Amino acid sequence: MGKVKIKRKSTLIDMTAMSDVTVLLLTFFMLTSTFLQKEPVIVNTPSSVSEIKVPDTNLVTVLVSPKGQVFLSLAGDRDSTYSSEKMRAELLKTVVAEYNKLHKSNPVKFTNAQVNTFSKINSFGYPMSRLSEFLNQPQVKQDELIDPAKNPNAGIPISINLDLDHPNEFQIWMKALYSLDNENLSAAIKDGSGIAVKADKDTPYEVVQVVMDNLQTMKMNKFSLMTALKSEGE
Repeated sequence: MGKVKIKRKSTLIDMTAMSDVTVLLLTFFMLTSTFLQKEPVIVNTPSSVSEIKVPDTNLVTVLVSPKGQVFLSLAGDRDSTYSSEKMRAELLKTVVAEYNKLHKSNPVKFTNAQVNTFSKINSFGYPMSRLSEFLNQPQVKQDELIDPAKNPNAGIPISINLDLDHPNEFQIWMKALYSLDNENLSAAIKDGSGIAVKADKDTPYEVVQVVMDNLQTMKMNKFSLMTALKSEGE
């Protein structure tokens, strides 16, 4: 008796459900991921065993380049009232007022358009006397001017200074940050979770010490040093 041939049928796999799951997963990761912000200089932080995470809101990051240039970044609250952009705009206006008290013969002024441009900059650091000119430049030019490798004059001017009646520009910025109309940020700065110093592992200690001395002079004695989690091979 001959074998009965089974008629072959084409196999059809419905991928609709798989596509739906993929889209949902992609949407989830996009909404929950924290994207890395562009910084003026890339630093490789030193390793440590600490697993304490730096908060991503109500945080002032002091970025120190290997050559000593200092940059600041401000992350506001998740509340739209204290968003990062609004806090940066308020910060610039506060710094201008403080700066002009000490430089009455050569005050600085910023237009609304310049304040709006500043509010969108994640990491900032430029001498106040030339900041207006900086904000008028296109994005590509700003990136060049704030890059320490291309412009040695980039960064917020800082020096060892114990006279708070005549603060340096870094101290003016930090004083303005503490006085912003954001209770959560002020509380975070006060308890130490609101300030993080980020420097390269090869940055000389003397360079970082200048920043720490300035913070301690302003009674900001609590702050964290950003590190990378040490791997098993280290």
